Amino acid sequence: MEEKFVFWLEEISANQNDLVGKKCANLGEMTRAGIRVPHGFVLSLKAYNEFLGRSGALEKMKAYVDTFRADPENLTDVPKYEEASSVMRSIVESGVMPDDMEATLITYYADLCRKSGCVDIPVATRSAGTTSHPGQYETYLNISGREQLIKNIIKVWSSTFNTRSLISRARKDLPLYHDPIGVAVLQMVDARAAGVMFTLNPLNGDVSKIVIQGNWGLGESVVSGVTQADEWIVDKVTLEIISKRTATKVAEHVVDPVTGNVVMIESPQERRDALCLKDEEVAELAKLGKSLERHFETPQDIEWAITGDLPFPQNVFALQTRPETIWSGKTEKPKITGKGKPFSFLADIAVGKITKKGP
Repeated sequence: MEEKFVFWLEEISANQNDLVGKKCANLGEMTRAGIRVPHGFVLSLKAYNEFLGRSGALEKMKAYVDTFRADPENLTDVPKYEEASSVMRSIVESGVMPDDMEATLITYYADLCRKSGCVDIPVATRSAGTTSHPGQYETYLNISGREQLIKNIIKVWSSTFNTRSLISRARKDLPLYHDPIGVAVLQMVDARAAGVMFTLNPLNGDVSKIVIQGNWGLGESVVSGVTQADEWIVDKVTLEIISKRTATKVAEHVVDPVTGNVVMIESPQERRDALCLKDEEVAELAKLGKSLERHFETPQDIEWAITGDLPFPQNVFALQTRPETIWSGKTEKPKITGKGKPFSFLADIAVGKITKKGP
């Protein structure tokens, strides 16, 4: 398997994090588990290394880094890292993808288009590090056509040389010119609403609750905190909606129908104070959250989207999942409050009846 550098999602599982990156491995695991995720394929860390090496970008960056002197702890040196980022990203993005790599990617993209019944199907290109670095690398949405696909995969790779990443590696005494990541190429979900979901309450660690936050349009407005989000708290066992809060949502991310670009617009007045989800959609998302928590055996931090062009519940998608990190690192036991208890092994862990196996 390691001889390849591109894989369909269904070929990948959670234990191949070091092959394709954490996000890609989780997407593959979800696909194999029957969770509804967008169709797509992933590029391995080997693809990153092959491109940098064979395009000549790695050699050029090494030569540049040999001349680079700056202190990552010195705030007055930050502009030097900004300049280094600009130079190194330019080197990567001006590199030409080798013919055989490009041909392989185009073949996979053509197969994805065929499976989806759409010519030049729009996709998202998402970064996947081997460890969690939320927001550190870049994602590009609504990419359509072969040339744009290749261009934006390279841009995702170049995002490992952004200022934040360079300073982080310098502080850890790691090479500035090398930080391999995977890339997920996923069928674009034309989201009517999107957001995040936690399979515990992130405010108090209550594992008997699921918290869902969402907005109209694509999920970037929620993930980035650009605007307030609607919020639902759901009982994990009964799926009863315990509370719902409508936020005044002043902005949303949508695909511009003329340019095809993702843009942020002011929310139409009639949608600003209207809940972006129906009760049945909230319940379906909560079921999805329970399935993911049960499969991965730990509370999850999930990104989701609901399309307007498919029937319910086929229009509910998981875009990403990862272990919840706020409460998992605390020694304090998560709370159980209100009606109901968390399901399965999580209830027993919470009340101290069993201990999870493994490290």
